[in-house]
Amino acid sequence: MSSEKIQSIAFKWFEAFNNHNLEQLLSLYDDEAEHYSPKLKDRKPETSGLVKGKSALNEWWKDAFERLPSLQYQPTSFTSNNERIFMEYIRIVNGEENMAVAEVLEIRDGKIIFSRVYHG
Repeated sequence: MSSEKIQSIAFKWFEAFNNHNLEQLLSLYDDEAEHYSPKLKDRKPETSGLVKGKSALNEWWKDAFERLPSLQYQPTSFTSNNERIFMEYIRIVNGEENMAVAEVLEIRDGKIIFSRVYHG
């Protein structure tokens, strides 16, 4: 898969996330995709920060969108190759300090198979 195609998936990811469109967001993921996040580890310690499958992803993001209706990601940088994209962005939530975040999306056959979040 070309770097340009991988970047187009990232742009769709930001659009879906910032619109809080779960259906569109989940459509970018493989059915067995895995997601790791320090926020997930803090809120749901039993997961050790890792969820697997679209159902778990749906539950995690639905909860986030309901708890944080102003949640938005402002992209600042992209670095990609033919297998993954490294995205840097600012996490913005009303009433909270902005947070620098980096996230890697690993992509196979046009679908995200793994995502990992890093907080700065």
